[in-house]
Amino acid sequence: MTENTIALLFPGQGSQAVGMGKDLAEKYAVARRTFEEADDALGYRLSTVCFEGPEDRLRLTEITQPAILTVSIAALRVLEARVPKPSYVAGHSLGEYSAHVAAGTFSFADAVRTVRHRGKYMQEAVPVGVGAMAAILGMGVAKVTAVCHDAAQGEVCEPANINSPEQIVISGNTAAVERAAKLAHERGAKRAKLLPVSAPFHCSLMKPAQDRLESDLNALKMQKPVYPVACNVEAELVKDDLRARDTLLRQVTGSVKWEQCMRLLIAQRVQTFIEVGPGKVLCGLMRQIDRSKACLNVSDDATLAKALESFAQAHV
Repeated sequence: MTENTIALLFPGQGSQAVGMGKDLAEKYAVARRTFEEADDALGYRLSTVCFEGPEDRLRLTEITQPAILTVSIAALRVLEARVPKPSYVAGHSLGEYSAHVAAGTFSFADAVRTVRHRGKYMQEAVPVGVGAMAAILGMGVAKVTAVCHDAAQGEVCEPANINSPEQIVISGNTAAVERAAKLAHERGAKRAKLLPVSAPFHCSLMKPAQDRLESDLNALKMQKPVYPVACNVEAELVKDDLRARDTLLRQVTGSVKWEQCMRLLIAQRVQTFIEVGPGKVLCGLMRQIDRSKACLNVSDDATLAKALESFAQAHV
């Protein structure tokens, strides 16, 4: 039997849903303790917002970010006792913090507090309505980059998330993003749609947030990651704490090179990807990147059981 190389993937903002994590917390003590730890670290009952909502509160960026991180780590702690250790970890945007918690780069409590601030700074960097994001479907990165350049007209318009060959998200000033969406459509994109987001993430408009986050990251007690982390901003493996700090900082304004990160892990002969946390966005992207790769997701007790079953079948 060949050794199975596993990579754990952690979702980012947009995967949240009221009720997430409740099932795991009810069934597993380690998940319950994870939510208690987050509540203590933040000084309010994040667990209640995750389990019961209301949805508009869960959608606030400074709540969404620690909420997704907490559900991801609760799921991780339930899962890691039941599967072999991963060889690599990666996370989409916010999920990169979950990946670093999994790799032991910094503590969960520190990560929860840091991403609350990250969410707050990102929300406050640009007044509501000034920025926007749009998904461009069915157009390659070179063409999308050209569309952004031509639509900018002195404003900001940049590729923000290079998610898959099928999906690239752009970010910037509202008018520029609207021009780009229209231009992408005219130039043959399958679809170009504005996204219901609260701020223009992963573009140069986020510079004020990046500047504020720097002191938080500098204050974090970090150590060498136990597993290499495929970082968003460079699509390279991060193996030391100084580089981890730098890549997490630059990630605020930099584009998320998700497709390149996944191709990097595939080149490292990863056979099984496990999306750990709410939703299954990353498994969906993996199908667009490389359909031959197994991608399991673990967000509650039912998906955990299903993942463990397919894991057992693949490795008998």
